[in-house]
Amino acid sequence: MVELVARHGLAELEVEQHGIRVRVIRERAIPFGEPAIRTEAPVSRPAAQPADQTAPAIPPTLVTIEAPMVGTFYRASSPEAAPFVSEGDLVKEGQVLCIIEAMKLMNEIESKVSGRIVKVLVENTQPVEYGHPLFLVDPSK
Repeated sequence: MVELVARHGLAELEVEQHGIRVRVIRERAIPFGEPAIRTEAPVSRPAAQPADQTAPAIPPTLVTIEAPMVGTFYRASSPEAAPFVSEGDLVKEGQVLCIIEAMKLMNEIESKVSGRIVKVLVENTQPVEYGHPLFLVDPSK
């Protein structure tokens, strides 16, 4: 089937026989007779910009809690529930701070230190990536 799709430049081919269905989808269809070689113009990337000098520096005494995975950030266990933590709250090591949904699984993210939440850095339902800063915690409080 793959050979047929490639040979005829088809975008999609689906075959069903005896209750078994097989579907092959091509990224993009190639017109019949055109070689199957992808030719794209080189992408020019802008030069690296210098770091934003106006961004406030994070004091070295604060601990950053980062996302341990890629997913969607939730401050509460449900839309009607109160947030797990808010700015100014005291937290203990191991206390749940938020949830990150990844592949339909809800993962509780716990504090790695005891202290006071200084800043929540992410909006509810915002996508986050591995290492994305979520909270700033002052462990001296």
